[in-house]
Amino acid sequence: IQKKRRVVARVHCRNIKNECPKPSCDEPVLHPGRCCKVCSGDFNSPDVLHDIPSVLTPEEEERNMKHFATLLTGRTSSVFHRDDGLPSVGLQQISNSNFVATGRFTFHRKNLFYSFYVSDPLYRPRALQFADFEGNILGEQALLIDGVTSVYQNVTGKVCGVWRRVPRDYRRLLREEKMFVSLLWGAADQEQYVLSGQVARYRSLSTELFTSLMQPAPGTDSLMMNGAGGTAIVSVSSSAPSVHVSVVFNGVFSPDDVADVPLVVRLESLEKQQVVLQEEVKVEKPAHELNVVEVQTAVSSAELRLLTRGKLVLSIASKKKPTELRLEGKVMTRATCEIFQGVLSSADTENSNGEDEDFEKLVSAQTSTSGMAWMYVNRDGSLVYSVQLDELSHHDSPMLVLVSGHRNGGRRSMVELEDLTPSLSSGWANGTLDRLSARELEQLYAGELALNVATRMEPSLVSGRLVPRPVADARDSHSPILLKRLDETAPATLVGMAWLAIDSECSLHFEVVLSGLTTEDQNLELCLKTLPFVIPGAPVFRRVLEEFRGNHLEGFVMGISQTEFLKIDSGFNFLELQDQASGSVFLSARLNRISIPLSCLPKYSDNDVPGSTYLQADSIIPEATKCYYEMQFYEEGSQWVSKQDPCIMCNCHQNLVKCDTVPCPLLSCSSKTAPGDCCPTCTNSSAPQESNTSVTRGCYLAGQFYAAGKSWHPYLPPSGFELCAVCTCDANTLEVHCPRVQCPPLTCKEHEAFRPDKKACCKQCPVLTVGDTQLAMDEQNPNGTLTHRTDEDILASGGCKYHATGDIFENGHEWHPRVHSHGEVKCVTCRCKVS
Repeated sequence: IQKKRRVVARVHCRNIKNECPKPSCDEPVLHPGRCCKVCSGDFNSPDVLHDIPSVLTPEEEERNMKHFATLLTGRTSSVFHRDDGLPSVGLQQISNSNFVATGRFTFHRKNLFYSFYVSDPLYRPRALQFADFEGNILGEQALLIDGVTSVYQNVTGKVCGVWRRVPRDYRRLLREEKMFVSLLWGAADQEQYVLSGQVARYRSLSTELFTSLMQPAPGTDSLMMNGAGGTAIVSVSSSAPSVHVSVVFNGVFSPDDVADVPLVVRLESLEKQQVVLQEEVKVEKPAHELNVVEVQTAVSSAELRLLTRGKLVLSIASKKKPTELRLEGKVMTRATCEIFQGVLSSADTENSNGEDEDFEKLVSAQTSTSGMAWMYVNRDGSLVYSVQLDELSHHDSPMLVLVSGHRNGGRRSMVELEDLTPSLSSGWANGTLDRLSARELEQLYAGELALNVATRMEPSLVSGRLVPRPVADARDSHSPILLKRLDETAPATLVGMAWLAIDSECSLHFEVVLSGLTTEDQNLELCLKTLPFVIPGAPVFRRVLEEFRGNHLEGFVMGISQTEFLKIDSGFNFLELQDQASGSVFLSARLNRISIPLSCLPKYSDNDVPGSTYLQADSIIPEATKCYYEMQFYEEGSQWVSKQDPCIMCNCHQNLVKCDTVPCPLLSCSSKTAPGDCCPTCTNSSAPQESNTSVTRGCYLAGQFYAAGKSWHPYLPPSGFELCAVCTCDANTLEVHCPRVQCPPLTCKEHEAFRPDKKACCKQCPVLTVGDTQLAMDEQNPNGTLTHRTDEDILASGGCKYHATGDIFENGHEWHPRVHSHGEVKCVTCRCKVS
């Protein structure tokens, strides 16, 4: 039953004769026109079904608006104008009149997943826009992201994405078919080329197996077919081989075609010159923008095989002018972007998607082997698959098989379809299957196929059902990762697979599928752990992505800073699944590759150096401050001896390493330097001498060992060595004493004394050399007075230049500074001291 071109109800029939209940009396009676026997006087016949009005739930309402499609050509774009007749803001009709695109839309949990075929896959659109009939832009999404490439989209030639959390008002526009979609080409700040089309429902979208994108055929009239194009929704039935085709098109009508225009639809193999379908249809009232025709025919198994292998071409042409007015296109894999994924485990039932547990397994024993698989259908109909198996012993001659669920009576068993064992090597199986039948494609899209690993001893070591999923965000990344067990106490059947991706708005998207959970009520946490290096003691940067329950998680994280993305991009990343209460990690995997858009990373020039601090968020567990030196991490405040040079001491302060050469204190005794020591040690000690077999005697200070009788300057991080103290390990008591150095009395005035360097403990008086005395005598006048010295002479002899006023002062001179607004400041005294 259809309403406004969408299916609102279907008729289902079944034989209820074998479902009749057992009568409660000894002699039941079968009334005329009834299927079940009843007792006398019983007017409630069990074979009479009463119609009960039903109320649609939100899930049922969503199913009613699940599938949509659109055709984007020059003609559908030309009608997208505002009420004043002008093009909508930012929209220009595309210059290439033969450029065509078609899209498919799937609405799921308030998210609108979209997929497109464009006539030239190499000429990919820059962005996508949703708009209403007035041309108001409802949303725009970038389709090209610098630094991120999609393997799936490049191989299949599709354009994939999702509009998440569609507002209710926009969902109403979608339901009422009042929404337009546009693909944009060209730079954002320049003239843009746009194709637009109306998003609408079409018959057989829910059963579509193949798609055709139709363009003007070679040799047609380019003027009459300017902006023409079409798309076909192709469905098949493999039980009674037949093909159903719905063609949405425009541009095959001449100006004098007004009503009841005959068209010819052909499905043929150009290589074999074989016509599979040829039927004449009539269009009652041709439209400039969109027209829809449907044809259906029975086919042979060989013809159906040609269809599944992409060998057929679909065309629609005018009957009067078939050469001038004709659209054609190759029949390809359906336009919907989707992959088929599954977790391979030894769990009792298949619950990898958290919804269906009906696919029984023939697992006979638990094993530590686990794995995952993902695959997709290529543009030419071949199945590209990737399978990873962990802890699989090749001594047991494992076999990897693609199977289908076959129900035999009340039990479902597995029927072998394809043997993938020849491509299995080192735990991986990668390859392509190009011989899928129409029945196998139907089962694949319906989620009825699975992978099974068998050995000589086990008919099903591990297996998992292939669940169809739309390609967008996390599932559009390069590849998933296999989550493996870390805790041996975790169930052997516990395994998971995860996808991660970062979009153009710098949001981190993730999906996790688990199998083998003992209970779905357990509180779990998904964490992203980052280390700068994978070595012991490395600082750990951990972000909690989400807390959840169950065996399926899909979400995203917003607000990640650029510096955090830089740390993720340059470090080693691990995805961990842990118990929220105990913190024990159940599953973990290393992320080998995360593609981060360039716009999400900080922009540093060659001379800029990023800081060592990182912005913290509420979901980030602060990392411990550590220092990395000589392939090892050290805690904040720690000190150590360099591995390369034992005469260098280092310390960690605020993520920075500072190292100093060990200074040797002055000794007033006979001493010698032992091999391996940095400084000499007194040899006239009266301490007991050690034998060759005795344990070395000495003292410990700040974690460092010093031999008996040794003297040293204490090391006080972060300042370094304290030269004003000398520590000694008493050879008799093995006690450490650190008295301060006693400075000798000065032979000059206090203001004339100076420290030879910043770390010098004692001041020194300037030494007056013979040359200095002679110079002073040479500068005297005959009357005994000194001559005037120049500024260069004063500065050369240790004078100072006061930068506030530019005055030059002799070394040791004192003065009061002058402030312009206050004059001389008597409370402040300045003194020149050695420059």
